[in-house]
Amino acid sequence: MPHGLDGEAFQGLGRLCVDAAENCIVPAPRAAGMERIEARFHGNAFDLHRHDTYAIGVTLYGVQRFRYRGQTHQSLAGQIIILHPDELHDGGAGTEDGLRYRMLYLEPSLMLDCLGGGSLPFVGDAVVTDRDLRATLLSALGPLDQELDELFVVDFMTQLMQSLAQHAGQPAKPVAKTAWRAASLARDYLEENVARIVHSDELEAITGLDRYALSRHFRATFSTSPHRFLLMRRLQRARRMIEANEPLAEIAIAAGFSDQSHFNRHFKKAFGVTPGRWSALTRRPSAANV
Repeated sequence: MPHGLDGEAFQGLGRLCVDAAENCIVPAPRAAGMERIEARFHGNAFDLHRHDTYAIGVTLYGVQRFRYRGQTHQSLAGQIIILHPDELHDGGAGTEDGLRYRMLYLEPSLMLDCLGGGSLPFVGDAVVTDRDLRATLLSALGPLDQELDELFVVDFMTQLMQSLAQHAGQPAKPVAKTAWRAASLARDYLEENVARIVHSDELEAITGLDRYALSRHFRATFSTSPHRFLLMRRLQRARRMIEANEPLAEIAIAAGFSDQSHFNRHFKKAFGVTPGRWSALTRRPSAANV
């Protein structure tokens, strides 16, 4: 019996394909230069074809078998597939148990913007095993039912390109002298605008750095990305509101989250408990019960 990835990482998303025995493809909300899907198949899925994007994905369940660059490959649950643009390939389930995977299609122009010039990485291995790269991919491929925040995409692309360059055998680019002043300006701006969506061009305007350079310098200065920094400020604000006994239903939007499920997911990931559980743990006894 084939093994699958821990279902906790995809809690609530199994219903995207209603019938597990049915072949289906479910697209996610698009971001500029990026497309995400989940697919489930039994038997052959695609004949030989090619596309003009990178295709990078994670096998979630079963065996994914495909022909690529003159060889037959197979990817097991937890492994990563990396296909380059304009390369013929096909795909389907390698066993009768079927196949489930999530795939990210990236336009080369988006990757070049992130690299700031130079050549695109060529990864010789079509199937790789790398827990860190898998975690990076699943950060974008996990929440398929939600749009990706712009600051998240910048951080995600920065980490993804570093991993791909490593697998391509390209030397890591040294970060120039840290632009700590620009990073500090970005941090202050994020703190002042914690409850609303902050766009990358705003940070570019106040720091003078392009979004990918800022992401690298911000991480070098504060050991986190602009996206993660803003997310944690929102969660801390929400936690203070919970401790002040404000209604949970109103906290998500007030703290800058798009909806309740978005808030709940990030809160539990950051603190290990749901907002409701945090409320119960921190609730002060009323005077009548003292």
